Amino acid sequence: MALTREQMAQRVAQELKDGFYVNLGIGIPTLVANYVPEGIDVMLQSENGLLGMGRFPTEDEVDPDMINAGKQTVTARPGAAIFNSAESFAMIRGGHVDLTVLGAFEVDQEGNIASWMVPGKLIKGMGGAMDLVAGAENIICTMTHASKHGESKLLEKCTLPLTGAGCINRVLTDLAYLEIENGAFVLKERAPGVSVEEIVEKTAGKLIVPDHVPEMTFD
Repeated sequence: MALTREQMAQRVAQELKDGFYVNLGIGIPTLVANYVPEGIDVMLQSENGLLGMGRFPTEDEVDPDMINAGKQTVTARPGAAIFNSAESFAMIRGGHVDLTVLGAFEVDQEGNIASWMVPGKLIKGMGGAMDLVAGAENIICTMTHASKHGESKLLEKCTLPLTGAGCINRVLTDLAYLEIENGAFVLKERAPGVSVEEIVEKTAGKLIVPDHVPEMTFD
């Protein structure tokens, strides 16, 4: 079975380390805030100017003025700071974010990412994605492995306009966790119940498959 959006967020949350400053992009990445492991302290950053983002609010906690970059209402944890977007982007561009979690339309075997536009389709704008991929060295890209038409999103070469070049080294899809090394995707883990054969079939880029590929585990 392919991972749900919530399971993808849970798997990404396993990569959080104590003391990390983490930027969560729009979409699946925002759900990571709900799954920060017990016993570790991380500061989640929203590029619109909130450092110390908490989980999504209950109905009683909703504050329409407290939103993330995707215009969703959020909470702030104790110790949070609110500042303008110029300071937020100075933090991003200055390399002060330990982990960035982004969505994407396509990623290729050279670590290129296309995430901000599809020619001919209406878009809201590129947001902070270009700054994030330029200013961060530790990036996890979350996406579905294939389109709704079954076409691979893990490619030999991106076909859409690039957000960044040679900047992605880890990809989590609904089928697998992969790392990009030396111009190839390396299969590290597979979703529970998903076969290696299905992942191979749905990966258009060069894929290296180790002898043993463990299933992901969730607490």
